[in-house]
Amino acid sequence: MAQVREITPKELQDWQTTGREFQLVDIREAHEVAVSTLGGEHIPMAFCLARQHLIRRDVPVVVHCRSGARAAAVVSALEQKGGFDNLYNLRGGIEGWAREMAPEMEVG
Repeated sequence: MAQVREITPKELQDWQTTGREFQLVDIREAHEVAVSTLGGEHIPMAFCLARQHLIRRDVPVVVHCRSGARAAAVVSALEQKGGFDNLYNLRGGIEGWAREMAPEMEVG
């Protein structure tokens, strides 16, 4: 799999606090989202290609999963098969976010 662009949890927090326009896409399963969420659009990994019309092309899009591995695969697939050029994988996924930005967060 080709290397994909990444954004760190700190960079994502900076985007949030400065009001930068972007889309956040959570590709985890519903039972994972029920435990914790960062908000954004929930599109389970298995449906990302079929529902790519829900993913914006006009702003940066941050894709995340639990640890970053699934999201990297989805970013790669969407770039190769969907022609996207505005996608970022959240480095470390929601686990990385919890570790760096919200230690009290349960990630399931």
